[in-house]
Amino acid sequence: MRHARNNELTDRRSAASDAKAALLTAYRAAKTAAEPSRSARQAERISLVEAREARRAERERLKHEEQTRIVTLAAQKQAAIEAAEGAEIEARNSAENARISRVVEDEAARKAERDRRYAARKSRQA
Repeated sequence: MRHARNNELTDRRSAASDAKAALLTAYRAAKTAAEPSRSARQAERISLVEAREARRAERERLKHEEQTRIVTLAAQKQAAIEAAEGAEIEARNSAENARISRVVEDEAARKAERDRRYAARKSRQA
Protein backbone atom coordinates (compact mmCIF):
# COMPACT_ATOMS: atom_id res chain seq x y z
CA MET A 1 0.00 0.00 0.00
CA ARG A 2 2.75 2.31 0.76
CA HIS A 3 4.14 1.84 -2.68
CA ALA A 4 0.80 2.73 -4.30
CA ARG A 5 0.64 5.99 -2.40
CA ASN A 6 4.16 6.91 -3.52
CA ASN A 7 3.23 6.10 -7.08
CA GLU A 8 0.27 8.43 -6.83
CA LEU A 9 2.49 11.18 -5.41
CA THR A 10 5.06 10.55 -8.10
CA ASP A 11 2.34 10.55 -10.74
CA ARG A 12 0.96 13.83 -9.46
CA ARG A 13 4.42 15.38 -9.34
CA SER A 14 5.22 14.33 -12.88
CA ALA A 15 1.81 15.46 -14.10
CA ALA A 16 2.33 18.87 -12.48
CA SER A 17 5.81 19.12 -13.93
CA ASP A 18 4.51 18.16 -17.39
CA ALA A 19 1.71 20.71 -17.08
CA LYS A 20 4.20 23.46 -16.14
CA ALA A 21 6.42 22.51 -19.06
CA ALA A 22 3.40 22.56 -21.40
CA LEU A 23 2.35 25.99 -20.12
CA LEU A 24 5.90 27.30 -20.60
CA THR A 25 6.05 25.88 -24.12
CA ALA A 26 2.64 27.34 -24.96
CA TYR A 27 3.71 30.72 -23.56
CA ARG A 28 6.90 30.72 -25.64
CA ALA A 29 4.97 29.72 -28.75
CA ALA A 30 2.36 32.41 -28.17
CA LYS A 31 5.10 34.97 -27.55
CA THR A 32 6.87 34.19 -30.82
CA ALA A 33 3.56 34.08 -32.71
CA ALA A 34 2.52 37.48 -31.29
CA GLU A 35 5.86 39.13 -32.09
CA PRO A 36 4.72 40.88 -35.32
CA SER A 37 1.52 42.20 -33.76
CA ARG A 38 3.46 43.22 -30.64
CA SER A 39 5.89 45.27 -32.69
CA ALA A 40 2.93 46.81 -34.57
CA ARG A 41 1.25 47.68 -31.26
CA GLN A 42 4.50 49.08 -29.97
CA ALA A 43 4.89 51.23 -33.10
CA GLU A 44 1.30 52.42 -32.67
CA ARG A 45 1.97 53.31 -29.04
CA ILE A 46 5.10 55.22 -30.07
CA SER A 47 3.13 57.16 -32.67
CA LEU A 48 0.45 57.94 -30.06
CA VAL A 49 3.11 59.18 -27.64
CA GLU A 50 4.64 61.36 -30.36
CA ALA A 51 1.23 62.78 -31.26
CA ARG A 52 0.53 63.45 -27.58
CA GLU A 53 3.87 65.24 -27.22
CA ALA A 54 3.16 67.30 -30.34
CA ARG A 55 -0.24 68.33 -28.92
CA ARG A 56 1.37 69.19 -25.59
CA ALA A 57 4.04 71.28 -27.33
CA GLU A 58 1.33 73.07 -29.34
CA ARG A 59 -0.65 73.77 -26.14
CA GLU A 60 2.45 75.16 -24.45
CA ARG A 61 3.24 77.31 -27.50
CA LEU A 62 -0.32 78.69 -27.54
CA LYS A 63 -0.16 79.26 -23.78
CA HIS A 64 3.13 81.12 -24.16
CA GLU A 65 1.70 83.24 -26.99
CA GLU A 66 -1.37 84.04 -24.89
CA GLN A 67 0.80 85.04 -21.93
CA THR A 68 2.94 87.21 -24.21
CA ARG A 69 -0.21 88.83 -25.62
CA ILE A 70 -1.55 89.45 -22.11
CA VAL A 71 1.75 90.99 -21.00
CA THR A 72 1.82 93.18 -24.12
CA LEU A 73 -1.76 94.33 -23.54
CA ALA A 74 -0.98 95.06 -19.90
CA ALA A 75 2.07 97.08 -20.93
CA GLN A 76 -0.01 99.01 -23.49
CA LYS A 77 -2.72 99.70 -20.89
CA GLN A 78 -0.09 100.83 -18.40
CA ALA A 79 1.48 103.13 -21.01
CA ALA A 80 -1.96 104.56 -21.84
CA ILE A 81 -2.69 105.12 -18.15
CA GLU A 82 0.68 106.82 -17.65
CA ALA A 83 0.09 108.98 -20.74
CA ALA A 84 -3.36 109.95 -19.48
CA GLU A 85 -1.94 110.77 -16.06
CA GLY A 86 0.82 112.83 -17.68
CA ALA A 87 -1.74 114.69 -19.80
CA GLU A 88 -3.89 115.29 -16.73
CA ILE A 89 -0.94 116.61 -14.76
CA GLU A 90 0.05 118.82 -17.69
CA ALA A 91 -3.52 120.15 -17.98
CA ARG A 92 -3.63 120.80 -14.25
CA ASN A 93 -0.28 122.62 -14.39
CA SER A 94 -1.33 124.74 -17.36
CA ALA A 95 -4.65 125.59 -15.65
CA GLU A 96 -2.75 126.53 -12.50
CA ASN A 97 -0.34 128.68 -14.52
CA ALA A 98 -3.24 130.36 -16.32
CA ARG A 99 -4.95 131.07 -13.01
CA ILE A 100 -1.73 132.49 -11.57
CA SER A 101 -1.19 134.69 -14.63
CA ARG A 102 -4.82 135.94 -14.38
CA VAL A 103 -4.27 136.75 -10.71
CA VAL A 104 -1.05 138.58 -11.55
CA GLU A 105 -2.79 140.49 -14.39
CA ASP A 106 -5.70 141.37 -12.12
CA GLU A 107 -3.30 142.57 -9.47
CA ALA A 108 -1.43 144.65 -12.05
CA ALA A 109 -4.74 146.09 -13.31
CA ARG A 110 -5.75 146.97 -9.73
CA LYS A 111 -2.37 148.63 -9.15
CA ALA A 112 -2.65 150.54 -12.42
CA GLU A 113 -6.17 151.70 -11.49
CA ARG A 114 -4.98 152.72 -8.02
CA ASP A 115 -2.01 154.57 -9.51
CA ARG A 116 -4.34 156.30 -12.02
CA ARG A 117 -6.67 157.42 -9.23
CA TYR A 118 -3.72 158.59 -7.18
CA ALA A 119 -2.33 160.54 -10.14
CA ALA A 120 -5.78 162.04 -10.83
CA ARG A 121 -6.15 163.08 -7.20
CA LYS A 122 -2.68 164.63 -7.21
CA SER A 123 -3.43 166.46 -10.46
CA ARG A 124 -6.65 167.86 -8.96
CA GLN A 125 -4.81 169.00 -5.86
CA ALA A 126 -2.08 170.71 -7.83
